[in-house]
Amino acid sequence: MDNRPVGIFDSGLGGLTAVREFKRLMPNESIIYFGDTGRMPYGVRPAAQIHVIAGQNLEFVGGRGAKAMIAACGTISSTADDVLTAYPSPVCGVLKPGVKELCSVPCGAVGVIATATSIHSGAYEKSISALCPEKRVISAACPKFVPLIEAGRYTADDDELRDAIEEYLTPMKEAGIGALLLGCTHYGLIGDAIDKFFGGRVKLVGASEAAAAAMRDYLTKNDMCAGGDEPPDRYFTSGAVEEFEKLGRLFLGTDITGRVEYVPPFAL
Repeated sequence: MDNRPVGIFDSGLGGLTAVREFKRLMPNESIIYFGDTGRMPYGVRPAAQIHVIAGQNLEFVGGRGAKAMIAACGTISSTADDVLTAYPSPVCGVLKPGVKELCSVPCGAVGVIATATSIHSGAYEKSISALCPEKRVISAACPKFVPLIEAGRYTADDDELRDAIEEYLTPMKEAGIGALLLGCTHYGLIGDAIDKFFGGRVKLVGASEAAAAAMRDYLTKNDMCAGGDEPPDRYFTSGAVEEFEKLGRLFLGTDITGRVEYVPPFAL
């Protein structure tokens, strides 16, 4: 039994999808969440900066007593896995759990969408090839998605989002992929729009859901699950608190007004 909180961090609000799924799986666990909205998006930053950011986020969340952490950011997971691995406390990224689930889907071709930095790192293709070399991989950077989602434009009937999906995913539809990894935790929020584009014929694998399940399994296996009274969830952001509360309520399905603390952006 371990009543310390689980830490989850991301460049912004997308990681709240991991919080929501983890709380569904492990309702007795408490959360420390950090959304670095003051420095988002991460996906256009150079790899050297992502390494620094990863270390800063780990120290911030881990320093507040987290027993284990989810790096709910595809860019960090694909670009700075060495930083996550070197941290003294357990850290689960979103790349490996997502790739594992993607490779379990019986199909010849799979797709991966993520931020530009994640795709350019080649980490997703390398991980997929190691697990299932027989699968053809088609990847695409989707730089328009995160700004649209953070602006609250993530519904299937949004014209601008629909145009962006068509722009990025048409080659995958034409290639006949059978499964698609949503390699950025933000992308789960546009899952309905993506599913509509593919006509429901492509299995969508969410990075948030895969990482949350991996953390549940780790805590259970290592007898680290919470029991009894746990501390309340805490939320931190380096951006506008009111905007975080407003969109956070939509992402989480619960009101977090008055529960979000501001943290000045860390210097690079």
